[in-house]
Amino acid sequence: MTTLRFTPEHEWLRLEASGELTVGITSYAQQALGDVVFVQLPEPGAYDEGSEVAVLESVKAASNIGMPLNGTVVAVNQALADDPELVNASPMQDGWFFRIQARDLTDLDSLMDQDGYDRFLADNA
Repeated sequence: MTTLRFTPEHEWLRLEASGELTVGITSYAQQALGDVVFVQLPEPGAYDEGSEVAVLESVKAASNIGMPLNGTVVAVNQALADDPELVNASPMQDGWFFRIQARDLTDLDSLMDQDGYDRFLADNA
């Protein structure tokens, strides 16, 4: 069973079998941004929740991606450097940004599940 959680900033986190969390932006966020033309990925290392770790540039705007939980960036999606359009083409799969090792996986419980995120979108439409 996949554990998928969402932030109010339209980021998703997927718990992998390894215990790491893969992080990206939702379909809603990529549609709002428009065509992504550049992605600046974070350096591996420890970050506090809320720290700016990545930057997206689209034809409409630039957007900062914050660290969704306290933890350590352990991998980045290098494919985005050459093909930032992956964020638009496959935001929930191939367009992921980075993987983290959370300091405390129970922090996932503070984030929205799919039903909660769907309600959040409906309430903020």
